[in-house]
Amino acid sequence: MTSTTLPSLKNTVSPEEWRVRVDLAAAYRLTALFGWDDLIFTHISARVPGTHHFLINPYGLMFEEITASSLVKIDVDGNKIEPSPYEVNPAGFTIHSAVHEGRHDAGCVMHTHSINGMAVSAQSEGLLPLTQSSLYVLATLGYHDYEGLAVNPDEKPRLVRDLGDKSVLMLRNHGLLTVGRTVADAFVGMYFAEVACMVQVRAQAGGGRLTHIPQPILDGITAQAKATTMDMGLDKLVWPGLLRRLDRRMPGYAE
Repeated sequence: MTSTTLPSLKNTVSPEEWRVRVDLAAAYRLTALFGWDDLIFTHISARVPGTHHFLINPYGLMFEEITASSLVKIDVDGNKIEPSPYEVNPAGFTIHSAVHEGRHDAGCVMHTHSINGMAVSAQSEGLLPLTQSSLYVLATLGYHDYEGLAVNPDEKPRLVRDLGDKSVLMLRNHGLLTVGRTVADAFVGMYFAEVACMVQVRAQAGGGRLTHIPQPILDGITAQAKATTMDMGLDKLVWPGLLRRLDRRMPGYAE
């Protein structure tokens, strides 16, 4: 059985859940399209509206194969709530469950092992204020020290503590994590985090002396960002266009 031969769940779940399923499947496909996936590993999880349940990728499917109906509904411990032909990776949900439990505003949690994100996460100084993109991230960035593979529940309180009220967490020697009210929020946050890391790695590879953006400019970036997006939020401006791109290049996610 493949993800495209599964019966559609569109008429068996609430309209609110279906909307989240479609957006989450789109986020998985876009992650593959942008080249941030790591074979079948890492996760993007989303809360089912009005419940304590979550949607996550079927373990074993590539990100470009995931559909809205193939997403698996689980509880906070990673146990399946409803029958599915696919299994989940409970160990991989440790990070996500910690954030969802600790941050009730976390509608979506996105975690990647991208090449650029891992490269910067291995640098002692972390993300540097080198570009406009980095400022968006630095305004809401936390750090969490590496504790090995994320399979130990005892790590959860420290993850939540280090994230605090921020939207981006750099997992040192590991990768990137973003939190959003919606799937769109988390994905757009990851886009800027990934771009900032990519530019930093390339700037360092150039070998020249790097120019850091002064702290006063960083302090004013949040207000400036609201002005440039007309206070609508980047997710509302960008997400519809991302879905149109996906419809052209990798259709089938909304099945």
